[in-house]
Amino acid sequence: MLQLENIESGYGGSQALFGIDLQINKGEVVSLLGRNGMGKTTVVKAIMGINPVSRGRIVFNETEIHCRPSYEIARLGFGLVPEGRQVFANLTVRENLVATAANYSASSDPYTLDRVMSIFPKLASRQSHYGNQLSGGEQQMLAIARALMINPRLLILDEATEGLAPMVREEIWQGLELLKQRGESILVIDKNLDALLGLADRHYVMEKGKVVWSGASAELVADAQIQQQYLGV
Repeated sequence: MLQLENIESGYGGSQALFGIDLQINKGEVVSLLGRNGMGKTTVVKAIMGINPVSRGRIVFNETEIHCRPSYEIARLGFGLVPEGRQVFANLTVRENLVATAANYSASSDPYTLDRVMSIFPKLASRQSHYGNQLSGGEQQMLAIARALMINPRLLILDEATEGLAPMVREEIWQGLELLKQRGESILVIDKNLDALLGLADRHYVMEKGKVVWSGASAELVADAQIQQQYLGV
């Protein structure tokens, strides 16, 4: 579904990514792991056309997208949950969800208001509240629900549970598990390794703008050295 081949990217004259190779298959949940500042968000920005790609190529469903503007990439079926949530503060929960609703995946069984609120029930009771009246956890649920309302082919979550209380994080993980059971394709960035080991099919570990390890959950569980060297605090 998504293939990154030898991707280089950066900010101005500063290079941040050095030959990134990454693949996501249809119906697969893949995590991108690493400490802060290792280039994970830059990978997301390169995929979405926010950061220019200076070398390599990105292919989505057999279409090269690395030279396309962000709005064209989004319309191909990318649902982005950005770091920091970025919900519309002056719109209600309901307005946030319907403002950009679409069916980019041409699904015969698309996400609707009722469906996304069944995944995150807290949103149902907060429909008339504005974005800036929600807690951090509720804003994150809203950001995920908003991405689902475009019926994406690929859902991307940058820091899925960062800064959230443990009980709220658990609700987010439960919601993502429901999406996995539904067969959604997901790329997720987070620091909660235990939760990701149970959710994701495969993992990529980054260090200083490079992928230094990739493999399945069982392989990562068995490799204590990789966990300590690249993911330990």
